[in-house]
Amino acid sequence: VGYQKGAIAEAVKLGIPVIGVVDTNHSPDGINYVIPGNDDSSRAIRLYARGIADAVLEGRTQSLEEVVSASRDEFVEVEEDEGVR
Repeated sequence: VGYQKGAIAEAVKLGIPVIGVVDTNHSPDGINYVIPGNDDSSRAIRLYARGIADAVLEGRTQSLEEVVSASRDEFVEVEEDEGVR
């Protein structure tokens, strides 16, 4: 977060939500969604990025499944009474 204050300020000005990994040696000011963790390790950043990407893909899949299941029409078979026309 420390080196990215300009990017955070610009995102705040434009109304863009900010997600950030925040270590104990930086302030979370301006960050809407804080991920507490080590922001200096490339392995840790890869882990966070993979976790976020997996969550996005899972959410997208669930959303598509809900749309598909909601769009299926329910067919009810109705027997016609021959006396009624």
